[in-house]
Amino acid sequence: MTQTQPFPRKASTPAQPSTLVPWFRDVGIAVCGALAFQTAVLQPFTIPSASMEPGLVVGDYIVVSKFAYGWSQASLPFDPPLAARRLLGRLPARGDVVVFRRPSRPREIWIKRAIALPGDRVEIRQGEVIVNARPLPQTLLGPGIDVDMPLRPVQRVAEQQPGGRRYVIFEQGPDQPGDDRAPIVVPDGFVFVMGDHRDNSLDSRWPGNVGVGLLPLENIVGRADIVVASWHPGAAIYKPWTWFDLRSGRFLKRIR
Repeated sequence: MTQTQPFPRKASTPAQPSTLVPWFRDVGIAVCGALAFQTAVLQPFTIPSASMEPGLVVGDYIVVSKFAYGWSQASLPFDPPLAARRLLGRLPARGDVVVFRRPSRPREIWIKRAIALPGDRVEIRQGEVIVNARPLPQTLLGPGIDVDMPLRPVQRVAEQQPGGRRYVIFEQGPDQPGDDRAPIVVPDGFVFVMGDHRDNSLDSRWPGNVGVGLLPLENIVGRADIVVASWHPGAAIYKPWTWFDLRSGRFLKRIR
């Protein structure tokens, strides 16, 4: 009788990991890296209003430096509680364009220019900004074009900070709301901000329930540094046909 031999078993091969696992891992690392970079270093924003014309217009895509002033609860995601107002905190320079959370509505992100710092005495008289008893020099440059409302007459005016920083603002003329502001000393922990479109900006000249009021330092997200690109009104990510509807001359433009 012939003894039957059992069929030899095939050697089991270890299960190979799915080829999707490395892909998901790499994507996860890339996303985490991007989020970390955006949280700690630079973050993009889009300009939603005309209050910073002529330097910034609706549709500008800007990059904000978060490390310029250190980090606060407002500049970090999910609003984590911090023991200090700012980690490695530094004051803005006079004339810096700052992005911040509106004090009365922290979910709203606003942008204005820092005009006066803690301890400064600021006053506005007939549209002239006076800091520590010295008017900021202004030079009339001639008519401008309000991109948001082209039929609204505006004048281009160059304004200069004591340190030499020079930028252009819009003025609509005398006797406008906000042209006069009683003297105030900016308290510790706050800055006084204004929009460059002086007669179309709700800023520190107005109480917090109307505009910004005095801006707490801990509400600052960062310093606006560069206009990466600018889209004409109506462009949106969900409208692919508008992706290339770009304004010329507004690529990698430094914010003054």
